[in-house]
Amino acid sequence: MRVADAVRPRLARVAATVRPRLARVVTAAGPRIARPVAWPGTWPKTWRFTVVAAATGMALAAGAVTAAGPWDSTGQRTAERDRAVALGAVRGTDHGGTRGNAGTPPRGPRAAPSAPSVLAGLGGAATARSAPGGKALAGILTPLLKAPELGRHSAVVVDVSTGGELYAQGSGDALTPASTTKIVTAAAVLTALGPDHRLTTRTTFEPDTKEVILVGGGDPTLTAREKNDTGSASLRDLAGRTAAALAERGVREVTLSYDTTLYPGGDRHPIGINPNIATVTPLMADEARVDDSVSGPANRVADPAADAARKFGEFLKAHGVKATPPGPSKSTTRAGTLATVSSPPLATLVERMLTNSDNDLAEALARHTAIATGERADFAGAAAALRTRLAELRVPLEGTVLKDGSGLDRNNRLTARLLTALLVKSADPARPELRSVLTGLPVAGFTGTLTGRYADGAAGLVRAKTGTLTGVNTLAGTVVDEEGRLLAFAFLATGTSDLTAAQTALDRAATALAACGCR
Repeated sequence: MRVADAVRPRLARVAATVRPRLARVVTAAGPRIARPVAWPGTWPKTWRFTVVAAATGMALAAGAVTAAGPWDSTGQRTAERDRAVALGAVRGTDHGGTRGNAGTPPRGPRAAPSAPSVLAGLGGAATARSAPGGKALAGILTPLLKAPELGRHSAVVVDVSTGGELYAQGSGDALTPASTTKIVTAAAVLTALGPDHRLTTRTTFEPDTKEVILVGGGDPTLTAREKNDTGSASLRDLAGRTAAALAERGVREVTLSYDTTLYPGGDRHPIGINPNIATVTPLMADEARVDDSVSGPANRVADPAADAARKFGEFLKAHGVKATPPGPSKSTTRAGTLATVSSPPLATLVERMLTNSDNDLAEALARHTAIATGERADFAGAAAALRTRLAELRVPLEGTVLKDGSGLDRNNRLTARLLTALLVKSADPARPELRSVLTGLPVAGFTGTLTGRYADGAAGLVRAKTGTLTGVNTLAGTVVDEEGRLLAFAFLATGTSDLTAAQTALDRAATALAACGCR
């Protein structure tokens, strides 16, 4: 069942109850979605959490309820776009799409507008309020973070509107970040390539040898499935377009090859064969999953590139083109392009990576960062490129050690101060290219890796990237507090004794931030 189907009835009931009581809506820069300014004092706090969850987490604006993943046709990113359009905001670029003679819309998923348009469409800046006092925050957070199940930990809380640090504990300690590393990858690749960039898979043709070469473009979201409702590039479409191009040349029988030279070097993550990640190759279909899953751990085919090429050959056959069993090759400068298919815009891929904690996509985006930065597209080159792009953003890098883009490598080291700095940068109106770092964060109790958490806490108020390895639990994101202020936070814990207990402790700390009206 899609997230939209699961939560839409729940939100509709909340909206029907709450809508008459919403007096006026004020929004703030960054991802702070509309929320009521004043609450009737007689409402219980649990009601306030529920109401704000509907308004904040799922972009409930002017009575419109939307509920789904941010890259889906009814996702929260789309909700922001549609709300902006409804209020006369200027639509964003077409992200490389082509228009027909009659001005028809471009192919591929519709693009979200740039961040300034979204923010203007949602109502502009909120009334300024002072940030919660440091002493008050320390009195709330320090006891919660001293929970024994968290082991060694560090924490930072920042006022997003000013960038001022409100709370810090071990903020400079570089600890294992687990999947909060993906915040780094997201910011780096958006800085390197921009939110409109697409990943292209293509076929080329050697006329002398009648060789068709399937060239991997580093898009792990490429799909071979018949049903494609995510806007992903389709291997079936590529086969159809390739067959049509061959028919124009009078060719109905070819030698089929595939090219994976975009990524040189090792193709296996240091953790080895693992259901959390496939072999790292620029050519794969559906992340090499052997089942119908779209996220989370799954068994993978041993050779993703060969498997994708084999499926492509079957699709060619269905279009009347006979192809040999595929083998590895390299497309040369003599080969002309037959057909191409492209991924959704990079901003959409970043959102998908963050919401689902997609390791395959994270490693692909890290390698594309390396290519754009002039580094070798392997683990070492990607790590070097990530660091280079972070330096461009002028965020604190002391203690930073990067080994991969996904956070699966336990040798990564990040500080809570770096993670909050990236979140603040992503909320900066002067950095609209980074906006999807925030819009892609899972929403507590509703989307992605936070779907099953915060049932009794700040559902809809917390938007955060999770991180989990054995003995490591992390959480970094944003939260709207009781006074409507947007805070960025990062909690890193290592040496944790119990997965569930550690996650609960971190969630309590984030919920405490949401409930904070302290001065």
